[in-house]
Amino acid sequence: MSILRLTHRRLLSLRHFSTAAAIEPLPPPIYDPLAPLEYLPGFPTPDPKYNETIKAVPRSESGKKIAARERKAGRVPAIVFEQEKGEEGGNKRLISVEGNQIRKLVDHLGRSFFLARLFQLEVWSESGGGGELIERVRVLPRLLHLHSGSDAPLNVTFLRAPSRALIKVDIPLVFRGEDASPGLKRGAYFNTIKRTVKYLCPADIVPPYIDVDLSGLDAGQKIVTGQLNVHPALQLLISKDQPVCSLIGSAAPVEKKGK
Repeated sequence: MSILRLTHRRLLSLRHFSTAAAIEPLPPPIYDPLAPLEYLPGFPTPDPKYNETIKAVPRSESGKKIAARERKAGRVPAIVFEQEKGEEGGNKRLISVEGNQIRKLVDHLGRSFFLARLFQLEVWSESGGGGELIERVRVLPRLLHLHSGSDAPLNVTFLRAPSRALIKVDIPLVFRGEDASPGLKRGAYFNTIKRTVKYLCPADIVPPYIDVDLSGLDAGQKIVTGQLNVHPALQLLISKDQPVCSLIGSAAPVEKKGK
């Protein structure tokens, strides 16, 4: 039996939600931690070109003066913690990462795509990957603060993302098929309502983005979150009826018959 069919059978209950279930807080997804999940054909996968290892050094103190000193040295204050509530006292580690590396990744990927991508993080006792390796772990950037004027990274928060972890991710939307949309051909206006949608994702298959197909969209129509095509292991964390885009405006004029 194919991997796709096995995955479909194992996670079938994640594919359909009633309206009430989608609006109320959702129960944990049915997920077998002993059955590894893989990206499926036809779904977006992370571009290996950006498979970088982020290098960091430990930081013993926090505060505005410490942060300013780190930025002056070309580093960005950061923190890495465990699932969701680690910032409240879990396995939290203060670190600093290289400012140039973070800025390059954000510039190349875009902010929302950077926050939906997993990276390897290495914490070394000395700058530049020198000295003793303290920790090597896969992480998801959770928060990124940029300077309002220069877009320089000011601080970053990372979430540890080991295999079998379930993590909340705001996944970017990529709209395609504009050229084939009958509504856009007739002069309708494309209205973007959401640029990201929040899902609970198994860490091994966090999608870099979600393709949204506009090729069949006509004037007056919309696409809602429940219509997005995603891996069946992903669980939508908002109502399935929330619109992500719509076409507003003119449909083709109706020709009047001559007398």
